[in-house]
Amino acid sequence: MVLQTTIDLLKSEIPLHQETINLSEDSVTGLVLVDIINGFCTVGAGNLAPREPNTQICEMINESTRVARLFCEKKLPIMVFLDSHHPNKPEDPYPPHCIVGTDESNLVPALRWLEEEENVTIRRKDCFDGYFGSMEADGSNVFVDWVKQNHIKTLVVGGVCTDICVLDFVCSTISARNRGFLGPLLQDVIVYSTACATFHIPPHVTTNTKQVLPHPQEFMHHVGLYMAKERGAKIANELSFVAARKARQYE
Repeated sequence: MVLQTTIDLLKSEIPLHQETINLSEDSVTGLVLVDIINGFCTVGAGNLAPREPNTQICEMINESTRVARLFCEKKLPIMVFLDSHHPNKPEDPYPPHCIVGTDESNLVPALRWLEEEENVTIRRKDCFDGYFGSMEADGSNVFVDWVKQNHIKTLVVGGVCTDICVLDFVCSTISARNRGFLGPLLQDVIVYSTACATFHIPPHVTTNTKQVLPHPQEFMHHVGLYMAKERGAKIANELSFVAARKARQYE
């Protein structure tokens, strides 16, 4: 059981600076949305779905929708990961969830329109990490190809869960960038905190439940952001695009 005093103590030891990020229109910025699907976000939709309306998840969906529309208006590339598992391939230590062919593994209603947008690439993955979930049998990687084909310099990431699938994807992407797997293209990875969320299992729920660990939402959300920052991601709580300003000389 995690006491509130312990959580408060840990928070004091994990400083996290969030800032406004201005995205230049001089280069291509790509958006990645991780697992904003019914099985993780819609009340009662499955084993890992929220049991009641959740403020953090609602805020994440609303902000992800706003940002996605902005990217679509600018015809900028978007990649959407959808957690999708086959019944005979469990993902330990979690119970069966987001099974292929069920509505659990589909986008939440607020984002379903993305399926019709030409600038959107949808990838179903059967693992935590979208980077590894993008690998094909021939060794190619759909995400890597997407970055290179669109000449993406900056990547903005949002979705669920901050401390699991979002964090895993960000860390793998930063490692791939640092090792040159993404060529000279990808430079910055930005985790957009307002467009991220994680689940909430308070200590009192786990007291009499076997094999379930406490997962305080707000704390674990910030742990995920902190770990991403430690790996080299920029953390933003506000995003905006700025038009390129090029100096002109007149004779």
